[in-house]
Amino acid sequence: MNDFDRTLRSLKVWDTTLPVFAPETAPVEPLALFHEWFVAAAEAGQVEPHTMSLATVDEGGRPDVRTVMLHGADARGWHFASHATSAKGRQLAARPEAALGFYWPVQGRQVRVRGRVSTSPRDEAYADLHARTTGALASALVGRQSEVLDDLDTLARVSRAAWERAEAEPGAHAESWTLYVLEPAEVEFFQGDERRRHVRLRYRRDAAGWARELLWP
Repeated sequence: MNDFDRTLRSLKVWDTTLPVFAPETAPVEPLALFHEWFVAAAEAGQVEPHTMSLATVDEGGRPDVRTVMLHGADARGWHFASHATSAKGRQLAARPEAALGFYWPVQGRQVRVRGRVSTSPRDEAYADLHARTTGALASALVGRQSEVLDDLDTLARVSRAAWERAEAEPGAHAESWTLYVLEPAEVEFFQGDERRRHVRLRYRRDAAGWARELLWP
């Protein structure tokens, strides 16, 4: 057995006391429960609970996934941002459907969200960008996300110039920066259990609002 296989088989899952989730006490709509679980994960010490997996599909039907940052969750949906010219931006323009995945192992919890994606007005995107750190603005000003990079020296030079501009012009605009909103059609809450009797509660949007159903683990 090599080091990889030995390490893989030695790892434990949820080697801690997990919370109990009683789905019958869940609210009638998923946003309130997401807010509750998000705060609980942060207070339990979950590292970067605001990071999530974003899955999209390109024009040829090939799936793609990456980790991005949550920028908000409200009545309109779940918010994230990127360049419209990036791979994810092009994919969302061609096929505006996506899925999000949150994993908070400190509590053995997952949240999955699926739905249609739209773009927010440009002024909202800029306001979101300028509310973040200088580093975030500098990264946005670099742009060219997902393009082929010649070498790391080029990245260092362009990044240095972007940092200088971000510090000198904190209100600078990155023209391709886009704020996206995923309007949920389905939201699933997964609570892990040490005996593998995981609790899964799915919300499905219908004409009357939200339907709730349990799923087999």
